[in-house]
Amino acid sequence: MMGYKAAVLTISDKGFRGERVDTSGPALREMLMQAGYEVVHAAILPDERGQIAEALKQLAEAGVALVLTTGGTGFSPRDITPEATLDVIERQTPGLAETMRAESMRLTPRGCLSRGVAGIRNRTLIVNLPGSERAARENLTAILPALEHGLEMLMSAGSADCATPASSQRRETPSMDAWLREAKGSGDLARTGMFLVHNGVVREDARARVRDGDTDAKPVKGMRFSADDEKVRQAVAQTLELPGIFFAKAWMNEGELAVGDDIMYVMVGGDIRPNVIDALQFLVGRIKAECVTEQEII
Repeated sequence: MMGYKAAVLTISDKGFRGERVDTSGPALREMLMQAGYEVVHAAILPDERGQIAEALKQLAEAGVALVLTTGGTGFSPRDITPEATLDVIERQTPGLAETMRAESMRLTPRGCLSRGVAGIRNRTLIVNLPGSERAARENLTAILPALEHGLEMLMSAGSADCATPASSQRRETPSMDAWLREAKGSGDLARTGMFLVHNGVVREDARARVRDGDTDAKPVKGMRFSADDEKVRQAVAQTLELPGIFFAKAWMNEGELAVGDDIMYVMVGGDIRPNVIDALQFLVGRIKAECVTEQEII
């Protein structure tokens, strides 16, 4: 992470008038800082199309690489953040908005109601997020792994090299503290008795030595690892259907990994220990059996 400059704008009439405490803006700032961004500006604006557009223009002119807005993406007559954003951007980036809506739809049928857009002005990426803290966190989590590469392309003189060696394609390790905050803000905390985390790491002992007892197996120098993200999402969705499970999340690394590098993180939360243990074993087993490709480098 190169420490790109970022800004967060909360769009809310009530927040601007001091009638509502803004929690989504601070949550997004914290997530960005944990991911290595330098948050240089944060503000609360009313739901006024002209003011929002002017603030976005000023941030783009100031060279801020990433601007996140939170709020004003719904159906209310005062929800005009997408329109203000469209007034400003020069090129849309629909994949980001599509990914966020897909993640929201996985969690609630109302996810399709978000009208947020994303796009580029000069060399600034602007992304609309929902107004609730929970939804804003979920949406940013869905796109955060892709943003760095997008900004690299945006800042490059030409096209960024999308065929870089596998070793440079490693994904940024997520924050378990952020995952726990997301889980505890999901609304099922009263029914959740425990969380368990699985962290897979590249080990030096070859699989043949560990699983088959082959003492002559040479040490592992690394691993080429990839995952089918759609299959991982399906496995997570199936885990959430298990008895007593209210939270499940998985992160997969990719590329050429060294010994000690993280392969995956999986977190499961539920009512009682047996259910959570069974669910964690189910999800990790499904991922390893159906979702990933591992090639040891000897």
